[in-house]
Amino acid sequence: MININFKNIFTGLVLVVLFGSCANKLDLYPVNDLTPDKAYATADGYRSALAKLYGTLAVTGNAGPAGNPDIKGNLDEGSQVGFIRSFFNAQELPTDEAIVAWNDQTIHDFHNLQYTASDPFILGLYARPIYNITLINEYLRESTAEKVSGRGISGSEASDIANSRAEARFLRAFNYWVMMDLFGKSTFITEENGVGTELPREISRKDLYTYIVNELKAIDSELKPAKTAVYGRVDQAAAWALLARIYLNAEVYTGTAQYTDAITYASKVINAGYSLQPSYSSLFMADNDTRKDEFIFTINCDGLRSKSYANTTFLIHAACGDDFAEYGTNNGWGGYRATKGLADKFSDLSGNTDQRALFTTSVFGTSSGQIAIPSVGDFKNGLHVKKFVNVRSDGGAVSDPTTEFADTDFPVFRLSEMYLIYAESVLRGGSGGDAGAALEYINKIRSRAYGGSTAGNFTNADMTLQTILDERSRELYWEGHRRTDLIRYGQLTSGDYLWPWKGGVANGTAVDAKFNLFPIPSANRASNPNLSQNSGF
Repeated sequence: MININFKNIFTGLVLVVLFGSCANKLDLYPVNDLTPDKAYATADGYRSALAKLYGTLAVTGNAGPAGNPDIKGNLDEGSQVGFIRSFFNAQELPTDEAIVAWNDQTIHDFHNLQYTASDPFILGLYARPIYNITLINEYLRESTAEKVSGRGISGSEASDIANSRAEARFLRAFNYWVMMDLFGKSTFITEENGVGTELPREISRKDLYTYIVNELKAIDSELKPAKTAVYGRVDQAAAWALLARIYLNAEVYTGTAQYTDAITYASKVINAGYSLQPSYSSLFMADNDTRKDEFIFTINCDGLRSKSYANTTFLIHAACGDDFAEYGTNNGWGGYRATKGLADKFSDLSGNTDQRALFTTSVFGTSSGQIAIPSVGDFKNGLHVKKFVNVRSDGGAVSDPTTEFADTDFPVFRLSEMYLIYAESVLRGGSGGDAGAALEYINKIRSRAYGGSTAGNFTNADMTLQTILDERSRELYWEGHRRTDLIRYGQLTSGDYLWPWKGGVANGTAVDAKFNLFPIPSANRASNPNLSQNSGF
């Protein structure tokens, strides 16, 4: 059983927040324990609490990388309760884009598509968004006009707090989207629910979809205009981007396609003034905060102020072995690499043509023999990904002099995803778009990938749904999209597309369609009889 009590929640509420560092990041680090009344006594207290709402996506607790976790229970703080690490495991490990050599508890069940309701990694995966939502609900309870006024806060400070409520509601909608996508349904709580008075009810996937969409539309006018928020905080464009992503997958979530709406909201982001950065690789380096014109929303990571073994520090360490110096870190964990399925998406794995082919060559290479994975537990085999690195594009020093913890921010929404959503939605018959514009957007992505050249550009004949799916893999691999994409195309569990070790079989095999969702953890169902299990589990 995961214990999330309000003592633990308020222990984590008070953080020092700086909105103006040299990198203009949202910097977070814990201070000390305070009661709710003290935590929200001042405007600074509210700013600190808001920082915690964002910080739950980057850190796991209040004592640096370990020692005082947000989520108590028989779970490992570094590997099982962090948002980025859990989200990556859920979205990438069941697919062709990632496979893990470690034999930690049940982690192999993710790639094998054999997970169960007793899986500890799934227990942490379920707990993290619900914890985040619980924290957000309390912020919304404490930030009403009445409560703020009663604490003697007025003027611009009161206005800032009022405006922050829309950000909090976005973060809640985002966490509920994670639950909807991964589990299909969710424990459902809002600020209207009493604290400790009743067991939370369950909400269905269709009803949760409606709730999220309505919330995002309701806060549209209350969020800052697109491209005006401090880097790392959300504005209108983040809400539009999440709506575009949700509408793209609406048929999976509800049974009814919404491709016209996907085009509408992707277009709103596209027309908001964002631009592709010239260098693809620089988007995943330690100073990627300087590439903010392409980022719509990021989870900010800092090697000194947000130390965690579950944010991009994990993505970097786990991907390397003896070649760890190339990744800008002090050691390699020898864990994650990709299968031949990802390798096959690129005609040239060297990165000399399509520069998105960010794979290691100095130690492991990219030969066909190297890419084959005869043994899952042998990290030396497979396609070794060098996408996320703790190296600055300007050659400067990173924040953490030990290079143990990474500065690299994690992109949640990028402009290129909106181009891809637009193109796919047009091909799927959505209205309000244009086939010529779709081709233009895809070729903007491919031109950047080919160093500004048109050598890789598509023609109209190239624009098929499968081509778009493959392009999404080339552009977005290891960013947490692949599982959702394969489900939308009917390829995650079926025999229509196989990759090495799918279903636990060397050459891949179809699996039960129930694995398109994760099971509701048994511990949660035992503690809350309002929760039902997904079919087949």
